[in-house]
Amino acid sequence: MPRVARKKSESGIYHVLLRGKNGQDIFRDDEDNARFLDTLYLCKEKSGIDVYGWCLMRNHVHLLIKEGSENLSNTIKRLTVSYVWYYNSKYQSKGPVFHDRFKSEVVEQDFYLMTLIRFIHQNPVKAGLVGYPGKWKWSSCRPYYGFPGYPDGLLDENMVLSMFDDDNDLAKRLFIQYNEEESQDWCMDITRPGRLSDEDAVQAIKQVAGDYEFSQIKDLPTSERNAILRKIRAIDGISLRQAARIIGVSHVLIHRA
Repeated sequence: MPRVARKKSESGIYHVLLRGKNGQDIFRDDEDNARFLDTLYLCKEKSGIDVYGWCLMRNHVHLLIKEGSENLSNTIKRLTVSYVWYYNSKYQSKGPVFHDRFKSEVVEQDFYLMTLIRFIHQNPVKAGLVGYPGKWKWSSCRPYYGFPGYPDGLLDENMVLSMFDDDNDLAKRLFIQYNEEESQDWCMDITRPGRLSDEDAVQAIKQVAGDYEFSQIKDLPTSERNAILRKIRAIDGISLRQAARIIGVSHVLIHRA
């Protein structure tokens, strides 16, 4: 089955999820975590990406980054190839470390960017590893709070903090308050229980779309387009954002159909 093309972010900002192959551990100790972040820092220097957030868990990684001088896929390839070489050398293993294809979603609204930051930082809390986000060493939370992070200089915090206030000290206080709020945020549809995988969602949408290619749906007469979008919206286990990403339309368009 052909892969679904990645949607291009107009803002250049993406939420990226890297998972261990077959759920295996990506990081076994602090040295592994540090090496991954060191490699991310080198990618930042090489390609000029902005890094707005990260969280390293045992078998997956969340990144919030803005493209630099190369496209997202090339940057992630640079990051993962280097880390896989290190991992296999250290543990005398062979083969892939990460799942075949990384997951990504575009980030084009400020409110969703803020939601993502909180979701990423609260991952260790929801996993029961720590009591509050600032206690997890291997995320961008601590440098956002004004404490030393690793490695120094990796985080580009000014853009996010400016969404809270122009005064940096007040912005940090407001950010901490927001970041600590109890939430039920679920970002990147594959992380939410009960959701279809992208592969299953593609097959379900194909059944609804009939003879139409996904790229043709948005250009259909309004009544016909909306009829198809309503059927897509009704698919059990699919979300608006997931469907929108697959067929290349705004999730708002599906919602209003």
